[in-house]
Parts: sequence; structure tokens; C-alpha cells
Amino acid sequence: MTYTHITVESGLQGRVATVTMRRAEVHNAFNAQLIQDLQAAFRDLSTDEKLHAVVLTGDGPSFSAGADLSMMKASASFTQEQNLNDSLRLAELFNAINSFPCPVVARVNGAAMGGGAGLISVCDIVIAAESARLAFSEVKLGIAPAVISPYVVRKIGETHARVLFVTGERFSAARGREIGLVHTVVPLAELDAAVEKTLGELLSSGPRALRACKGLALNVGRMDDDAARRYTAETIAALRVSDEGQEGFRAFLEKRKPNWV
Repeated sequence: MTYTHITVESGLQGRVATVTMRRAEVHNAFNAQLIQDLQAAFRDLSTDEKLHAVVLTGDGPSFSAGADLSMMKASASFTQEQNLNDSLRLAELFNAINSFPCPVVARVNGAAMGGGAGLISVCDIVIAAESARLAFSEVKLGIAPAVISPYVVRKIGETHARVLFVTGERFSAARGREIGLVHTVVPLAELDAAVEKTLGELLSSGPRALRACKGLALNVGRMDDDAARRYTAETIAALRVSDEGQEGFRAFLEKRKPNWV
């Protein structure tokens, strides 16, 4: 597809896709078209079974500054019903990334504010430059990080959300790592190397197994014991008899790399 505010690039023999937000002049702030582009891209990529990972990043010095000025101006004149529909479209984007079949890696090259921090919360692996600054800054505008809150609270827990939601304060990538929002923090000059290292780990894993592992992480914690026992047993049984699982076992026993490497 042709997108207006993003680019989608394929690499490593089609096993990794990089989605880059291309609104550097406004710090990759959201507008309706960027939201639409991102949702379309993740929908289009979701059917590609060769993918081991998708990298999400921003062009220029920022990751994403959240909603842009024109979007905020427009929402101020919307009716409550129009604002509801607008918010539901944003919620659909976050759900599409959160539930994307294979791992999504956030390459946080700079500031991630408001909805930009929300994007981080729906990614599986977050690698940030140590210079990046983050914030759930909606309260400063008299609103709240409502749409992103389910994902953020699952990542950082109620205790940190209670502070950061009500203060809207900016915090460092290092603090983001301490509270579970960020996984790796490196100097900006080492950001790409850190992303490549993580991709190397993902590329050494079976693509079907990656999807199953993400499903386990997303689902098991919300199941009762009986449902979890059934779901996990069915997951491993299906993987063991799959072509990928059989190849993995053979490669291990034959002391060679599996055919997906």
C-alpha cells in the first residue's frame, strides 16, 4: 500500500518490517491520517507469516509527541459523540499493535509523549535512547490518558500509573526501564546496534513459536486455572507436531541450525 505519513520497509529477506512515522516536522504527532496509516500498515503486515518482528520508530529527533495541535483543535469543537468515535479509532490502533501476531519492537529514538508513550506500551520490546524523555502528559491539557490506560497499567502497574497519570511529569528512559515501560536503554549512537542485537535473537527463533510465545504472555495471566491448563497444553502439543517444531527438534539433535535461521 501507499501511505501518507509512514513508510514500511522490508529487510532480512522479508523477515523484519520497519514502520517509520514520517512527520518529523511536528515530532511525529498523531493526526487522523497518521492513525489511519499505522492501523492499515499493521493490518496489512499481520497476514505475513514470514515475519519474525516489526520495528516501530519515528523519523527525526522524536519518537512521537502524541496528538498534534490541529487534532486537538478539532476535538475541542467536536460533540461528545464525535469525540467518542474519534477515540474509538485511536483505541483500535493500539489494539491492533498490542495484539499483532509477532513481536513489535519499539525503537525509541527520542521523546514519546502522551499517545506516543501509549505506542510504547503496546510494543513487546522497547529499546530507548538514554536521551529520550517520556510522559503521560494528557493531564496538563485538562484531559486523561484514557485510551492508552489499559495497556500502560498492565505494563507499569497501578502504583506507577497513579503517580505518572496525575502529575503528567516527564521522566527519563532510565526511569521507564525501572518501572517496566522500557526494556533496554542505550546511548543514542548505540540504538541501532541494540535493535539489531534484539532482532538477531528473534530471527534465531521459529516464527510460529514466536507467535505462540506472544500469545502466552498476553493471555495466560488473565485465564482461570482450568482455562490456562487447557490453553497451554494445546499450545505446546500443536507446536510439537508442527513442521517448525519437528525441524527444531531435528536441528537440536543433529547439532545444526534450524532452517529458519
